[in-house]
Amino acid sequence: MGVSISQIVQGREINLEDLFDKKIAIDSYNWLYQFLSIIRQPDGTPLKDSSGRVTSHFSGLYYRTLKLLEAGIKPIYVFDGKPVEMKKETTEQRRSVRAEAKEEWERALERGDLEAAKKYAQRSTTITEEIVEGSKKLLDAMGIPYVQAPNEGEALCSVMCRNSDVFAAASQDYDALLFGSPRLVRNLSISGRKKRGRDYVTINPETILLNEVLSRLSLTQEQLIILGILVGTDYNPGGVPGYGPKKALQIVKERKTLKKVFQDLSWSFSVAPEDIFDFFTSPKEIKYEIKFRDIDEEKVMKLLCDEHEFSAERIENAMKKLKENKKNQSSLSRWV
Repeated sequence: MGVSISQIVQGREINLEDLFDKKIAIDSYNWLYQFLSIIRQPDGTPLKDSSGRVTSHFSGLYYRTLKLLEAGIKPIYVFDGKPVEMKKETTEQRRSVRAEAKEEWERALERGDLEAAKKYAQRSTTITEEIVEGSKKLLDAMGIPYVQAPNEGEALCSVMCRNSDVFAAASQDYDALLFGSPRLVRNLSISGRKKRGRDYVTINPETILLNEVLSRLSLTQEQLIILGILVGTDYNPGGVPGYGPKKALQIVKERKTLKKVFQDLSWSFSVAPEDIFDFFTSPKEIKYEIKFRDIDEEKVMKLLCDEHEFSAERIENAMKKLKENKKNQSSLSRWV
C-alpha cells in the first residue's frame, strides 16, 4: 500500500536503456505480490506444478530479471525482514482483506463467475516462506545478489541508494522517498497498455528524484515525512481524517514542524507520530554484500524444469537470448 502522495509527486518517463549499467535495489516483496496477483489462470488460480506448489513467482521473477539483464541493468533484490511492531494494525487489516477476498473468490467460482473470481483471487494474494525461499534459490542460481533486510525492504533499498551503493531504489510505492532515497524508479520493466477501469492507459518506467520533489513542493526531507504521516502510511493506515496530499501539503508549509502540525489534530492510532517520524528518518542499516555471478544454467534448469516442471525449451531459449544479447553489446564486459 505505502504512502499515497502520487497527486503531488511527478516522475519522468524513461526507457530501460536509460538505466544501462546501473545497479538498482528492488523491493522484492513489491514485485512478488505483482507476480502472484497477475500471473494466474482464468479462474484466478495461480500457476502450480503437479505437486500443487505455486510457481507464478518463479515465472515472473525469471523472465523479468532476464529482461533487466538484457537491458544491461544490474538488479539487487531486497527482501523484507520481520515487520516492525508499528505495522501490526496494517498487517492485520491486510490479512483480513485477503481472507475476505478468498471467500469471495470461492463463492464466485461456485456460481461460475470467472471474471469476479480472478478479481478476488488477485486480492487474496499471500507471500509464504516457501515462496520467499524459492525466489532466493532462483536468484542464487541466476547469479543475482539479494539482501535480507532487518525489517522493511524498501527502507534498506533507500539506505543502499543513500550510500551510493546503487543508482536507485525500485518500487511501486513512494515510501522510499520518505526513507530518503535520492532516486526512485517506478514501473521498472513494466511497459505498454494497462486497463484502468473501462479505459486503457500507457504505462512506462519512470524515475523520481527526491531533490526535485522537495524543491518543487518547497519542503525539507523532514517535512515530506510529516506530510506522509498526515496522509497515512503503513504505520498509521488512512492517516488523519480529512487530509489528502494537497491539504496536508498546505498545513505542513504553514506549520513546518512535527509538533506544530499535530498539536491540535485528532490522532487515533496506537503509535505516536513521533515514532513514525523517527522510523522514516533513521532506517536501520546492516552490512550487505553486492556480488554478481554468471548464471548457473544447470541450477536454473534443475530448479525450474526438474523440480517445478517449466518448459525446458522456453527456459533454455530465454537464457540463450541473454547470452546472445551480451555478446552483441561489448560494453557489457563491465558486468562483473
